[in-house]
Amino acid sequence: MNKLLISPSLLSANFGCLKDDLDKINRSEADWLHIDIMDGVFVPNISFGFPVLEYVAKLCNKPLDVHLMIVQPEKFINEVKALGSMMMNVHYETCTHLHRVIQQIKDNGMKAGVTLNPATPVSVLSDVIADLDMVLLMSVNPGFGGQKFIPNTLKKVRQLRQMIEESGSGALIEIDGGVNLETGKRLVEAGADVLVAGSAVFKAPDMIDMIHKMKNL
Repeated sequence: MNKLLISPSLLSANFGCLKDDLDKINRSEADWLHIDIMDGVFVPNISFGFPVLEYVAKLCNKPLDVHLMIVQPEKFINEVKALGSMMMNVHYETCTHLHRVIQQIKDNGMKAGVTLNPATPVSVLSDVIADLDMVLLMSVNPGFGGQKFIPNTLKKVRQLRQMIEESGSGALIEIDGGVNLETGKRLVEAGADVLVAGSAVFKAPDMIDMIHKMKNL
């Protein structure tokens, strides 16, 4: 059984036909739905807020993989929980008291993930890796979809895999940015567990078939 997880990114969906896109995700082999919440402060873009996501949560039957690209993400733990989210993922770069935020997320019944920007080394997580359910490595600089994959991410995946194995952590490794069939294969070989795919899925002629191909990398 293939254990690779695929989490299509809502950011690349056609919001003029959102219900149709979500229906295709529901019928596909996608494991999760990746949701990027951007505030225009931490990243140079604004995506969508909770009124839109409440609608998405009602239409999507996949577990919600919520990625907060915002300052002070701990202020929105209750709102993320109210969506029925499976995973709440916060950026290392935005959390002064990271361990506390991780515990607050878990105390609210969600899995806890931490995201690292391309310039942030995996070593910064050495003291919390055992507490994490997932680490998301950004393979582009966050803020916009459709960017080119940063090759150094492969090295970071291998480093993180070693850290996880040495610590006994059960954390998954998720990758977001420039993921397609070619980069996805290289990431899986390096040790990635979860692939976030935006443009590669939502701009494919057949979304369901593309997700099937990714699941079988």
